[in-house]
Amino acid sequence: MRLAARPVGEVKPEDWEHRSEPLEEPGPGRFVGRTRVISLDPAMRGWLDDRPSYLPPVGIGEVMRAGSVVEVTASDHPGFQPGDHVVGTFGVQEYVVSDGRGALKIDTSLAPPSTYLGALGMPGMTAYFGLLDVGALKDGETVVVSGAAGAVGTIAGQIAKAKGCRVVGIAGGPEKCALLTGELGFDAAIDYRAGDVRKALREHAPDGIDVYFDNVGGDILDAALTRLAMHARVVVCGAISQYNNATPVKGPSNYLSLLVRRARMEGFVVFDYAKRYAEAAREIAAWIGDGRIKVKEHVVRGTVDDFPETLQMLFRGENVGKLVLELA
Repeated sequence: MRLAARPVGEVKPEDWEHRSEPLEEPGPGRFVGRTRVISLDPAMRGWLDDRPSYLPPVGIGEVMRAGSVVEVTASDHPGFQPGDHVVGTFGVQEYVVSDGRGALKIDTSLAPPSTYLGALGMPGMTAYFGLLDVGALKDGETVVVSGAAGAVGTIAGQIAKAKGCRVVGIAGGPEKCALLTGELGFDAAIDYRAGDVRKALREHAPDGIDVYFDNVGGDILDAALTRLAMHARVVVCGAISQYNNATPVKGPSNYLSLLVRRARMEGFVVFDYAKRYAEAAREIAAWIGDGRIKVKEHVVRGTVDDFPETLQMLFRGENVGKLVLELA
């Protein structure tokens, strides 16, 4: 799946080109892998825009960037053998040819391939370092997570609970909110579609928000800024409400709360913590093992042709937990 045109606003079918090409032989020091699972992430929308960011944009005519798990089918690489499962940024394609750089072998007897793209992958790492390093989380604090039913939000909220915090999630719809407080153990959930988020935050965080983990931006960020506790930390992870804007991004109008509450707002990119991924994966795996983190995945089964429509599910709020495309 190649990028055919730079989207304006919502990504359209004509922004993509599905091209078939002959599969190469691996050659010395390379392997061929068949794609099993493709990760779909809100950040993908930003990669399509030709503007400065933490990664260069996907070029017109290039294979769409994506994390994926592949199964090695042929290899002339000493580190990879047929049958190995490998996670890496291989892109939206049925087969890959790789020299092994950035590729990591995984053990699918310990967790499904999809989990290495979710709780044990970038979303899990993002939640872990965003909360514990950027958010400087302390036991007993009040944590609010927006986009709480998504890939990062579900893990962030559960990590905060594992660390002894009171956790309030913000999500869209009664089903997602019931999931948060029921299966995932959040203390409270706010349905942003059902009413006044600011009023609900006053009810569920009466003493203020110590850490606000923001995946949404826009009006919800503005509401949270009015409820900050003294010395609060606002963690800017993403702003999915703004990604499809055809107009300029809306900034926070209540930012002076940072001054009044002596708070700080800080953005981060998970790649900056790459040397510590193993540390985070070990702790998250232990929490999964003892039941303190429950893994939520939304698996769509199909082909590469289904990627454009599956990607749009993220922006319509249709996924619960980590969204992946499993290739038939």
